[in-house]
Amino acid sequence: MKTRYSRAQIVTLGILRFLVATLSVSIVCYIVFALLFSTEEERRLIKENILYRSRYKEMQNKERLIGDVVEGLQDKDDAIYRELFDTEAPSLDALTAVDFIAESDSLSESFYQRAAASASGRTMLMAQQVDKNFDLIFRLLEARRDSIPPLTLPLKDMSYVQMGASMGMKQHPLFKRPMQHDGLDLIAPQGAPVYAAASGTVSHVVRSRRGLGNILEIDHGNGYTTRYCLLADMNVTRGTHVRRGQKIGTVGISSTIAAAHLHFEVLFKGTPRDPVHYLFASLTPEEYARMVYMATATSQSLD
Repeated sequence: MKTRYSRAQIVTLGILRFLVATLSVSIVCYIVFALLFSTEEERRLIKENILYRSRYKEMQNKERLIGDVVEGLQDKDDAIYRELFDTEAPSLDALTAVDFIAESDSLSESFYQRAAASASGRTMLMAQQVDKNFDLIFRLLEARRDSIPPLTLPLKDMSYVQMGASMGMKQHPLFKRPMQHDGLDLIAPQGAPVYAAASGTVSHVVRSRRGLGNILEIDHGNGYTTRYCLLADMNVTRGTHVRRGQKIGTVGISSTIAAAHLHFEVLFKGTPRDPVHYLFASLTPEEYARMVYMATATSQSLD
């Protein structure tokens, strides 16, 4: 039996069909528009995502490089402690960061309080460890009171760009082949004053125009000797007692060296030590790190 609709029902159904059709067409048009066209904000976000993806590998490489540098600095730190104090470098756990990860969008005040308390506790533990490490160093120095090494630069107002080659196999400027270099090249103008790196007695004086030229040696009475080579003038004589920071001569130059500089050596019981390990008392940590890098990275000696 055929159903009869009233006029009102027919009009209502027609309106519903029109609304459904209009809505469907709108949705289809929106989808097509969204696929084919982007807003300014969307285009900006797409560009940022592309940029982040392109830099991700670069950031990974930098992270690996930083890790290698940190590992190298740790090895260098261990070497310095073994050389100066005959012990391993004290361990110090790094202060870990607080991970602000919440289960909800909003973080409660109690969360911040707990995070702050946790960070404060770790900071206190870190400070206690630092105190213990300093106590250890002071005990080592007290036990070896007669063996405190010279820890200051023989030149004043030095910049890291004045740092030349340190100890090791370096390219000789005259013979153009690798040769053992037992000192540290400190680049300075001819005539620049040279100072004693520590108090002691002048034990040896050499006046020569060959090799390392004029040389002064200072015995610090604790197994350590410092040697200052390629001097122009020498203001002290053998047997003179000098104080740390006292002027002992000036920087010189000769026809057999590449540039005016001071060749500085540190010896312990007659054995050469890397002088770059003995400079940090005159420098900030940043300056010291830069000078260590320059000294180890320079492959060409100046003498």
